[in-house]
Amino acid sequence: MKIFVTGVTGYIGGSVAKYLVDAGHEVRGLLRNPEQRSALQALGIAPVLGTLDDAFILAEQARWADAVVNAANSDHLASVQTFIKALSGSGKVLLHTSGSSVVGDDARGAYERAEIFTDETPFTPMDIRKDRVEINQIVRRAGVEQGIRSIVFCPTMIYGESLGMPSKSDQLPKLFAQSRKYGAGAYMGAGVHRWSNVHIEDLAELYRLAIEKAPSASLFFAENGEASFLDIATSISKSLGFGGEIRSWPADEAIALLGDWARFAIGSNSRVRAVNARVLLGWKPKRESILEWIENSGVQW
Repeated sequence: MKIFVTGVTGYIGGSVAKYLVDAGHEVRGLLRNPEQRSALQALGIAPVLGTLDDAFILAEQARWADAVVNAANSDHLASVQTFIKALSGSGKVLLHTSGSSVVGDDARGAYERAEIFTDETPFTPMDIRKDRVEINQIVRRAGVEQGIRSIVFCPTMIYGESLGMPSKSDQLPKLFAQSRKYGAGAYMGAGVHRWSNVHIEDLAELYRLAIEKAPSASLFFAENGEASFLDIATSISKSLGFGGEIRSWPADEAIALLGDWARFAIGSNSRVRAVNARVLLGWKPKRESILEWIENSGVQW
């Protein structure tokens, strides 16, 4: 298949693009910085210079492709609208990347939320995630109303080394950084809050499966287990040679340093189960757990 990927220099988009190349697909990637052209080409990905605001370029590439993987910005409505318009009536794939924080809360590390969400569990998003959820709904409606095989992905906390250009995951590097400052594994608040998680290689395989056979207007959580932030902090501590020592990162200090991102990325609960991935696509994640990976991979973000 011919596949156009946005976010191709990032952690998710780059890993997925390289994985698809290795699976035999022809892949083009949207690239802002021309100086990165040769690095992208070395991975077997054909660079297309432009940004998410270049509607003509996005539409042109969407018409060329059999599938579009949008992995650059979950909240960029204009690019989603451009892709839908360009693909309308084609029956082609539009796979939009969101995230499991859409079902997150505002625990600030203070409690463990009991509720666990599956792909079709109704939920009311927090105000900060309402626009993202609306974009997800726009993509799914296009699969019903506009002749597109539209798919929404909601990955959880991702771990593992990038498969594409050098890049890092979102949450773990900041926890590693604070742990180094403390000389102990850092966790926000009481640390009892929990996130589901998935290895980047298993996630990339799920993208491949979805492009090939996911039903239209479908939504997929991507997870292979979950962990509390206390447990993650303990594993980070062991990885950094701190002997399992851990220390609370006060919520107000974390938010002062990292903004609202801290509330919803490292202070919330986001507990999901990837039922659709396993049942509809036959996805079988193979990689080790997040705690095993942190302690044994040798990667110290």
